Amino acid sequence: MRADGARLVRLGLAANATQFWLLVVVNAFVGSMVGIERDVLPLVGQRVFGLASETAVLSFIVTFGFTKALANLYAGRTADRLGRKPLLVAGWLFAIPVPFLLMYAPAWGWIVFANVLLGINQGLCWSMTVVMKIDLVGPKQRGLAMGLNEFAGYLAVGVAAYLSGTLAASYGLRPWPFALGVASVAVALVLSIVFVRETHGHARFEAAGGASRTSAGASFRALFARVSWKDRTLSSISQAGLVNNLNDGLAWGLLPLHFAAAGLAIERIALLAAVYPATWGLCQLVTGALSDRVGRKWMIAGGMWAQALAIGLFLTPASFAVWFCGALLLGAGTAMVYPTLLAAIGDIVDPLVRASSVGVYRLWRDSGYAFGALLSGVVAHALGQDAAIGVVAALTLASGGIVAVRMRETHPRPLTVSPGGAPA
Repeated sequence: MRADGARLVRLGLAANATQFWLLVVVNAFVGSMVGIERDVLPLVGQRVFGLASETAVLSFIVTFGFTKALANLYAGRTADRLGRKPLLVAGWLFAIPVPFLLMYAPAWGWIVFANVLLGINQGLCWSMTVVMKIDLVGPKQRGLAMGLNEFAGYLAVGVAAYLSGTLAASYGLRPWPFALGVASVAVALVLSIVFVRETHGHARFEAAGGASRTSAGASFRALFARVSWKDRTLSSISQAGLVNNLNDGLAWGLLPLHFAAAGLAIERIALLAAVYPATWGLCQLVTGALSDRVGRKWMIAGGMWAQALAIGLFLTPASFAVWFCGALLLGAGTAMVYPTLLAAIGDIVDPLVRASSVGVYRLWRDSGYAFGALLSGVVAHALGQDAAIGVVAALTLASGGIVAVRMRETHPRPLTVSPGGAPA
């Protein structure tokens, strides 16, 4: 431990419990902002604005995905230079207009613009809650920390999706389902400004106490290339993140339309839309910590394969029970992957470039939302919704295979490091 200014710096969840759990709460509000859109907004596009094409309806996810991906990259790079808290606060400021635009937008273009702002909010706020938690807990509990972070975020996605769908069934598709966002922004902004503390000093403290794993002096261009394609392990992680969110883009945008076309009522669509992220969130309480014990690689590969099987279940003839099981399995498979990918990044990058590395990974991961929406919309328009679902299932299966073949284990305990240095 070391005094950093007037405050003593210590690593570990117990030593930083108050700040850690505060950030868990803040990330729940981040997730709720996405949850209010999960089941209602595709139906708003069809029934309020009269959009007939799946590609047109899913345009808001394309915009959201690319904006969030770029915001992740900017947030990671900037946080390593200026700190974490300013970006967290800025993200909530960008979110202020979002619920009002969703409630009262007179044209679909304003909905798309709201998702530009939402993408910035998610890129800045979610990235910072991830990085700040990794900063606080240090090297021994990364999987647990990421499991708790993603648990809070995606459980909130599921709860908000269910609540917004319930409100839509009772009071109409607009404005009341999106009023939940107003409260989320107000509370989270106050918490972030008044109570959250900067954690950059914890990252510097960790870096000073151990050997460098990825050169902190390397250029950002070199770091980007390493995470994206040069390093077998990091690039395997990046592609798995992209494909994971590609199938989440399908679940967010196309599956509610698929369920509606099969004749399901809004209440049942809301339940299916909610159970997937809620299961995802709850299971991460187990899967993040489990990856600290058994390693990262096979958790990731197995999770991708479980997601592929789950997506395939949505191709069965209309059956709420089967589709409910598919949503449960999709959530469980995603929970195996999501916190484990982030923990694996933290295992093998230097703390001084941690935020930048996570930003590059999240650039690729969250661009998956946009690619998933584009792919789903184009294939569904040309060949039908079943074909789009099948293509995404096949890509998810192949992504797990890439992890199995190319990725090396990153967790310190099961990993065998050669005398020449850290793994690539």
